[in-house]
Amino acid sequence: MSETPSTSFSMVRRISSEGQLPSPRQLGITQPVVAKRISFYKSGDPQFGGVRVVLNPRSFKTFDALLDNLSGKVPLPFGVRNISTPRGRHSITRLEELEDGQSYLCSHGRKVQPVDLDKARRRPRPWLSSRALSTHVQRGPAPAAPGMLRAPRRLVVFRNGDPKTRRAIVLNRRVTQSFEVFLQYLTQVMQRPVTKLYATDGRKVPSLQAVILSSGAVVAAGREPFKPGNYDIQKYLLPARLPGISRRVYPKGNARSESRKSGNWKVSIITSDLPNAGTSSQIYIILYGQHRSSAAIYLYGTDGARFQDGHEDTFTITVGDIGMLFKIRVGHTNSGLSPSWHCKEIKLWDLNAGRQFHIPVQRWLARDQEDGEVCREFPVFNKGWPILPVTVYEVHVATGELWNAGTVANVYIAVYGEKGDTGSRQLFRSKSTLNFLRGQVDSFLLEAVHLGNLYKIVIAHDGLGPGNGWFLDDVVIKDPTTNREYTFFCHRWLDQGEDDGKIVRELYARNNSILSARQKLEVIRKETWAAESWKFRKGNTLQFYNRLTGGFVRLHPDSTVDAVGEKTDKYGLFDVIFNKGNVCIFQSHELRHLSLALDNGFVTGMASGGASTEMRVLSQPNRCALLESARVPGHLVIFDRHGKITNESSAGYADLSKEFVVFVKGVLLNSAVVLLGTSLCQALCLQPDGSCTGVGKPSEKSYWRVHKISSRICMFESVKNARMFLRIKDGRCDGAGIGDSDCHFKIKKNLRNACISLESVKSPGLFVGLRSDGKAKPVVYTENGSVFFYPQVIKFGRENPSGMSVTPSQEEEKILESRNQQEMPSEPEARGAPSPSTAHGFHLCLRA
Repeated sequence: MSETPSTSFSMVRRISSEGQLPSPRQLGITQPVVAKRISFYKSGDPQFGGVRVVLNPRSFKTFDALLDNLSGKVPLPFGVRNISTPRGRHSITRLEELEDGQSYLCSHGRKVQPVDLDKARRRPRPWLSSRALSTHVQRGPAPAAPGMLRAPRRLVVFRNGDPKTRRAIVLNRRVTQSFEVFLQYLTQVMQRPVTKLYATDGRKVPSLQAVILSSGAVVAAGREPFKPGNYDIQKYLLPARLPGISRRVYPKGNARSESRKSGNWKVSIITSDLPNAGTSSQIYIILYGQHRSSAAIYLYGTDGARFQDGHEDTFTITVGDIGMLFKIRVGHTNSGLSPSWHCKEIKLWDLNAGRQFHIPVQRWLARDQEDGEVCREFPVFNKGWPILPVTVYEVHVATGELWNAGTVANVYIAVYGEKGDTGSRQLFRSKSTLNFLRGQVDSFLLEAVHLGNLYKIVIAHDGLGPGNGWFLDDVVIKDPTTNREYTFFCHRWLDQGEDDGKIVRELYARNNSILSARQKLEVIRKETWAAESWKFRKGNTLQFYNRLTGGFVRLHPDSTVDAVGEKTDKYGLFDVIFNKGNVCIFQSHELRHLSLALDNGFVTGMASGGASTEMRVLSQPNRCALLESARVPGHLVIFDRHGKITNESSAGYADLSKEFVVFVKGVLLNSAVVLLGTSLCQALCLQPDGSCTGVGKPSEKSYWRVHKISSRICMFESVKNARMFLRIKDGRCDGAGIGDSDCHFKIKKNLRNACISLESVKSPGLFVGLRSDGKAKPVVYTENGSVFFYPQVIKFGRENPSGMSVTPSQEEEKILESRNQQEMPSEPEARGAPSPSTAHGFHLCLRA
């Protein structure tokens, strides 16, 4: 893959991290606007270069507005929620407390870690880090938003089915305002309607981001499908010029007279004489110096074939003043009919300083040879300077557990350290048969000249292929040279239809695995509480199931407590009579004068309202809950394997249990509105085409109304689309049911995780399940979670008379009769499909 704009720099102009600073404007003679220029740094992170903000009454009217603005600029897990003085001793709570010219620390909690501001100020800005290896750095412009065009580049556009008809265009901001504007522009250029774009291998290019991230060529089509052809871009795609460089492409022997500061170099590349060692790809080279790196310089001649078996090709290039050379990167675009290339050696001459470097290569740069890499890095030996080792980094990429979290798109990564970067590398060869599947950890090897301490990665995918969205959990990189491990926590979507729509993420390192694991645990606990907090609303009746004892917690009349009760035990029901955040009081449903309490570390029954009865609910990633004393933090409700009360010092850890599965009574009552969760932040949702998916967001589109047929049999009607029922029919699972027997489901409850499974009454043994992409389908019951749904009550229903079907009120009957008269089907349809109300002796409940 050719270099991404993030590493393609040559000459830059100095501007601030916020772009050009606006000059204060005078609003009036008597009331001038006073602007404050303030720098903000990240708590505990001296590698973060700081953000400079101009503060005036017009830019930020409230303190919260400033916090929201900083949250998008300072990388913190939960955004900027606290601003303090540099030593962290005093918190800032008002705009008036911020002083002009001062520096402050940002954090996401009250706890602040001081930062050496002098060190942080010397730290290069993140977008300069790919080439800034010392404090003598030329400042560069801040990059555009990920996936957006940073600088003009060329693109070859082929006509679908006719490779001979092609146009070379320049991508600039005028034609890339939106994907629709770009298609209209291509319609004019190609002189035919353009409604779709494809990559040269036939994959659809669905967005402007995918165009910008493409390999340099697209196929323009109308409404017709993709037509294969020889779409060879090698002899049509020449890189655009970059600011400060006369040309990025240098034909053989094209020497020029440049000043000493220009950095003139002579490059000689010898291709091996092995069979098929030559290449049809475009070769590029990048020089890394003490001051900065060069751009990706393409060595493509126009007077004949280059880089053929046993040939030596010589070029003269200009790269600017990069300082002392310490490594190079050479690679190709993997294009043309025979892209594989075996390089024998590379010679470099610094024409200004008179130094000569010889680099023995003897490596394949080919997808089908060695490790499959098409770019290599090599250290350069300078007398008096230590030579950097070549390191093979282990890159472990964890895809999240959410449904449809995997991707088929091509994933790229760039790793940044104190001694440069790796450039953009495709992650394509791992130990797994298929990469980036849901819940899978893929391991890759990435060879590069040692980068020193790592501090950042940029990871992205090209947005191509069906289902290209990706939920990335984290990336762990192991450095075998120093035996250090760096964790880059993400836990976000790279998907144009999810989250913020970005498919590029910039992640910062945590070299302390304990801190990283703690951060990940806190995020998951927060998500779990968001999904489970509805259970602890005031007025709910709960049961606490202990998986170790296999019984329910119960409170006896003598105030004793155990965890061996049956599900039907009347002493095992507890009402939530107080709720404030995650602090609750659980009163016995049978014994109104007693509530669960923690007294001296042991659980017992006490009079409601006392401080000992206040319990703090701590959600766990497995959807269980811990019950902690609100008065004495650390004291938990604990039972031994026999269901008797105890504390942590009474028995071995394996014989104790403090996690409880929480059940809410009355979840699936008639007319209840529920959400069937498929993960912590996803739910079963009815699509406009009648299909069902488990990747819906917890919104009204995912609400289902319960129609109770009997004690364990229910139907589920979409609230958003009335009269559309969940069903299993003809080997399919969808939401196109009409309320007949295909829509009847037997509810199977799972005590170990408070989930339910939906078994078809008409087709026993078939359950509503999910594929890895989240699409609903009938499946046989398994324990892998594909048939597990976690009900969440949006609105509680009502009890039915025992053994009776649902009978609507007279008002509902009038509304239904009126609606039926307005939507009366034709006579053949009416005869062919009886309505649910006549076929089963009940009417459908109308949407509230």
